[in-house]
Amino acid sequence: MMSDDETYRVRMTGVCKRYGPIQTLDDVSLNLKPGEVLGLVGDNGAGKSTLSKVLSGAVIPDSGTIEIDGKVVSFSSPADARAARVEMVYQDLSLCDTVDVAGNLFLGREPRSRVLGIPFLDNKRMHDETREMLDRLGIVIADTRLKVENLSGGQRQSIAIGRAASFDPSVLIMDEPTAALAVAEVEAVLDLIRAVSARGVSVILITHRLQDLFLVCDRIQVMYEGRNVAERKIGDTSIEEIVNLIVGRKFVARSARASRGEAAQP
Repeated sequence: MMSDDETYRVRMTGVCKRYGPIQTLDDVSLNLKPGEVLGLVGDNGAGKSTLSKVLSGAVIPDSGTIEIDGKVVSFSSPADARAARVEMVYQDLSLCDTVDVAGNLFLGREPRSRVLGIPFLDNKRMHDETREMLDRLGIVIADTRLKVENLSGGQRQSIAIGRAASFDPSVLIMDEPTAALAVAEVEAVLDLIRAVSARGVSVILITHRLQDLFLVCDRIQVMYEGRNVAERKIGDTSIEEIVNLIVGRKFVARSARASRGEAAQP
């Protein structure tokens, strides 16, 4: 029989991070099950990006523990996280505009063949495998030889996600994947998130587009000023409640100040 610990793909417990006088993460926890899509939300400065960078190895926490599939891990670089099958797609995508689709997917690990003992880039294999990968994920791009600079924003985002998925991650973190995309492109990216999670990949989705959360997420975690504020199953909440959890404290504080000011006036 599987214990509770064994059901989690990721368990982050008591994570803290301070930059000088600024406490960006204060005793934060995060749990994630296999194939689950978790929406991680909060206002600017809430700590969600820092927490995701801790999990992806880009930021080293001051304290706290990370477990992947029940095993305690310690990441000092994104390479360490990748070795534990954790991938992150950043908002800037990190694509090479002047390189074609296949070249971006295989950047730094291009397939090679040998002729008379001399290694050569195996272009055919690279493009064939790229086509198979795109089709498997439902990414619609007609020609794998197109340069990335000629693709739409949604196609570029799909390539970045496809590249991360090609490393066979068990955890995929996405930072604002639908920002600045047209409606049709947003739907294509959300379909891709569904396809990735359906393959058993656990997904953390960071977004300010709260409506997207209710289309793909199983659960939402809200952060405020470096702390966990609330968790909600997607069927037990609404956009209105999530908005209140994100900014409600600020609105209450402003209202209280305004009321005191009005009361003090003659």
